[in-house]
Amino acid sequence: MAVERTLSIIKPDATEKNVTGAIIKKFEDAGLRVVAQKRLHMSKDMAGKFYEVHAERPFYDELTTFMSRSPVSVQVLEAENAVALHRDVMGATNPADAAAGTVRAEFADSVGENSVHGSDSLENAAIEIAFFFKDDEIVG
Repeated sequence: MAVERTLSIIKPDATEKNVTGAIIKKFEDAGLRVVAQKRLHMSKDMAGKFYEVHAERPFYDELTTFMSRSPVSVQVLEAENAVALHRDVMGATNPADAAAGTVRAEFADSVGENSVHGSDSLENAAIEIAFFFKDDEIVG
């Protein structure tokens, strides 16, 4: 199987609780390797552009407000089957449904404040990675 890359965002609720390192450790312990990383504070406009696929959904304004409220940590993660592996480590969107030991089971507060974002496909991973990183910033 080929090595893949996926985008991971540690969201404002998790950075506010200062659990960024604990979350990254879970990813690394699962075999994902951080090949690019930055901490930034998204503007509401930037969050809106990133999540524009959801622009017509009723939660869009709440989502962009949340994602721009505090800094986030954005990573490119690499591994065989990285997209699926990352999603497994994140756990179900609703922390009440997330398996024990997953990021969302341990750190998420609610469906809306669920600590992490991960690409849902290789195609979206490429788009999302390019949104935050230039090629020369990925050093894996």
